[in-house]
Amino acid sequence: MEISSILYLLIMCGIIGYIGNKNIVPLLLNGLKKLEYRGYDSAGLCVLNNGKLNIVKKQGKISQLAKEPKLNNIKGNIGIAHSRWATHGEPNELNAHPHLDCKKEIAIVHNGIIENYQSLKKLLKKEGHKIISDTDSEIIAHLIEKFYSGDIKKATVKALKLIDGAFGLAIIDKNEEKIIAARRGSPLIIGVGDNEMFVASDVPAILDHTKKVIYLQDNEIAELRKNGYSIENLDGKQIDRKIHKIKWTTEQMEKGKFKHFMLKEIFEQPEAVENTLRGRIKNNKIKLTLNLDLKKIRRIIITACGTSWHSGLIGKYVIEKITGIPVEIDYASEFRYRDPIIKKDDLVIAISQSGETADTLAALKEARAKKAKTLGIVNVVGSSITREVDSGIYLHAGPEIGVASTKAFTCQITALLLFALFIRQEKKTYSKFSESSNKQLLKELKVVSRKIRTVLEKSNEIRKIAEKFKENKNFLYLGRGINFPVALEGALKLKEISYIHAEGYPAAEMKHGPIALIDKNMPVVFVSPKDNTYEKVLSNMEEIKARKGKIIAIINKQDERLEKLADALIKVPQTKEEISPIINVVPLQLLAYHIADLKGINVDKPKNLAKSVTVE
Repeated sequence: MEISSILYLLIMCGIIGYIGNKNIVPLLLNGLKKLEYRGYDSAGLCVLNNGKLNIVKKQGKISQLAKEPKLNNIKGNIGIAHSRWATHGEPNELNAHPHLDCKKEIAIVHNGIIENYQSLKKLLKKEGHKIISDTDSEIIAHLIEKFYSGDIKKATVKALKLIDGAFGLAIIDKNEEKIIAARRGSPLIIGVGDNEMFVASDVPAILDHTKKVIYLQDNEIAELRKNGYSIENLDGKQIDRKIHKIKWTTEQMEKGKFKHFMLKEIFEQPEAVENTLRGRIKNNKIKLTLNLDLKKIRRIIITACGTSWHSGLIGKYVIEKITGIPVEIDYASEFRYRDPIIKKDDLVIAISQSGETADTLAALKEARAKKAKTLGIVNVVGSSITREVDSGIYLHAGPEIGVASTKAFTCQITALLLFALFIRQEKKTYSKFSESSNKQLLKELKVVSRKIRTVLEKSNEIRKIAEKFKENKNFLYLGRGINFPVALEGALKLKEISYIHAEGYPAAEMKHGPIALIDKNMPVVFVSPKDNTYEKVLSNMEEIKARKGKIIAIINKQDERLEKLADALIKVPQTKEEISPIINVVPLQLLAYHIADLKGINVDKPKNLAKSVTVE
């Protein structure tokens, strides 16, 4: 089944499995803790010992599961664990994973959605299976039981061939000392240790134990034993997958001195941007290794979702200005439903922090089906998008744990700038962008991290502004030109983590509707650098002031008129227009963070959101 036809699940669930010689219960619990940033409502584990499956499940926090007295009596060295975010069936102990078959001999944990579970459930019940939960996941255990005749892998393959939908699976059977792992549409990795093996839904779960991982691909099944592994596709063909070495450290996964991962990641942006640039500018030349014939590209289509879509909007500005190539920007979630017109000399750029965003992946597959060339801009090495594209640009931003993306956004803009300059360099189509402008932009890129640090030094000042406005129920964010997407991103950050309603608009559009909302209770955040639209933005501020609205302004140059209009000012360093979004977004990230923190909200785990969205 093609991924584009699958209904995906939010990656809010977490999976970890282990086979080896270590004390397994603390290992599984610690692995689940490392995946807490995904969000969850219940958790559980299953350990095989002396031919018996020992299961403990709990609604609520992993810390509550860890306090369960039953765990003190569970020993063993083969087990699987899961943290669940409810889709089918309410959050409770019965619906928590792992799930068992009728005989309590097979245990499974599952990320994904089984689309045809109702028909399969009806079939299984007719055959006498007793299904006790309200989940779609439990039917997998019963399907495997249906086909089991002494070989858990063979039974799993037969079961999976009946399933429509998405799955990341880890399975153990009380009669066999192995773990079976399988994937379709829901990310799953294999960790390779010394006489031990791991399976997990994401790297942080196993990083304390191994940095060697294998990324399973769709419709692949792995058999894990203490001393090794094998991978096949569902037709039984042996697969040889490359082992990747994870470069992140465990320290990178921890908050350190910061209260939240999000704040840590905001402050990591200078280094993250430097890492995106590292080795890619030499002697005023851009160095990118791409499997693309740029001279044949006539049009570029950027597709992405959420924050990545905002970076794509900025990409449109810079690519068109620097190269003269027309650029379209599409929401990935809408892309394939409008039967997009794509030609062979088009380049489709897919942007995704995780590289697993379902809508973006589906849009990418649509582009490939129509013979377009494809480029991925992603942060996670070995992710699904990186395997689908003709070429890619890795961000090298390091792990981003906070659900609200920050450093990935600034690194995406940086990567898009590099790509635009690289096209100009290779195609030699300079458009209106002069060689002098090119050199100035390269010069500014080399110092942009220093200017981000200057903004970060204003964190306490921005917190004081947040204190003044944290009780407001609505915000409006306005910007023009290349900074209009910055306004969109600022509004998105505020609503994501503070639950305050916020909208971003082009400043000139304010008169076409939003101005009706302006009163003394409506703060308006202006992204207002001194550029060719500055005077018009000042006029917009006058209109806000005339209606008693409150103004928070991001500025890069002092101006007495603006100082009289604004209720709060945040000054940022001046830079080239094309780079300004990288700097101007930072105070908006900090403003959103401080408002949410002052309201007592768990900034890293905003309600109803996941780090990586793999559901339509």
